[in-house]
Amino acid sequence: MKAVILCAGEGTRMRPLTYTSAKHLIPIANKPVILYSLETIAAAGIREIGIVVSPHREEEFQLTLGDGARWGLKLSYILQHQPKGLAHAVSCAQEFVGHEDFLVYLGDNLLENGVTALVSEFQRERPDASILLVRVEDPRSFGVAQLQDGQIVRVIEKPKDPPSNLAIVGVYLFNAKIFEAIREIKPSWRDELEITDAIQRLIEKGYRVVPHLVQGWWKDVGKPEDMLHANRLLLERIETRLEGELDERSHVKGRVQVAAGARIVNSELRGPLVIGANAVIEDSFIGPFTAIGPRVQIKASEIEYSIVMEGTAISGVGRVDHSLIGRNVSLGKRERRPEALSFVLADNSHVQLI
Repeated sequence: MKAVILCAGEGTRMRPLTYTSAKHLIPIANKPVILYSLETIAAAGIREIGIVVSPHREEEFQLTLGDGARWGLKLSYILQHQPKGLAHAVSCAQEFVGHEDFLVYLGDNLLENGVTALVSEFQRERPDASILLVRVEDPRSFGVAQLQDGQIVRVIEKPKDPPSNLAIVGVYLFNAKIFEAIREIKPSWRDELEITDAIQRLIEKGYRVVPHLVQGWWKDVGKPEDMLHANRLLLERIETRLEGELDERSHVKGRVQVAAGARIVNSELRGPLVIGANAVIEDSFIGPFTAIGPRVQIKASEIEYSIVMEGTAISGVGRVDHSLIGRNVSLGKRERRPEALSFVLADNSHVQLI
């Protein structure tokens, strides 16, 4: 079995960060989102993975991931030249997949318990397709599945009157029949080939499509607030590891990871949080559910429930909360005030607060 990760979306809901970086390469708990996808797929025993990307992002993915050998994987890069929908993205991988069964994984999805059970069930029962479902309060903004006697009898995209509360998660298992179904559907009102339409076509042709309910949490990290929530969920699982340098005036409470080369001076760290390699924290408070990237410098500031990416410098800004701050940002303040500040800042930003 092979796997296909779909990463060709433009990430418009994550702008301005996605003007300079693919959203799948933004770090959560100091690790790019797509690495969680790779680890999840590898844990299910799949080693050959095709990553569908847009042409202008291919080099960025290759520089970050290479050929996958460092994780024991074999990665291939597949181009989707125009954003024509999920079904079109899947069809771009037909040559890579060949006649094998394959897993499709949206690159901005995170699953607490992975896909190992889903893959094992598919290999054991041999349906034509298996889709992952989760119960939600308001399914109108999702693809929705209707079940009968344990089988999926209908799927519909973003219905005004949902037939169930079972939303379709961005993880699917298919055999090669899905390519036949994609060829037979037409673009939707959005002028895209919808994966739900392709799955519905399988059902109409009498092929067996089975459900698999999510166990544990699931997160789609398509918006800044989703990134921060996912960061919290992942940090809740860490264990303390202090490899950097902490002076005698610094204090650590809770589960905290400080990477080698990091330096903590006269500061309080209250976990769960992670601090990347060669970061410097001085005269500051770093609060729970925060990820400080490598080479970040923070002085005379308070940071909580935030992601601060590599190479950023923050000095004298008072309290920053619920913020997503890109790479190599310069954030400073001349006059300290007691208010809390929130930001979504793209890479290479420069902000001066007066």
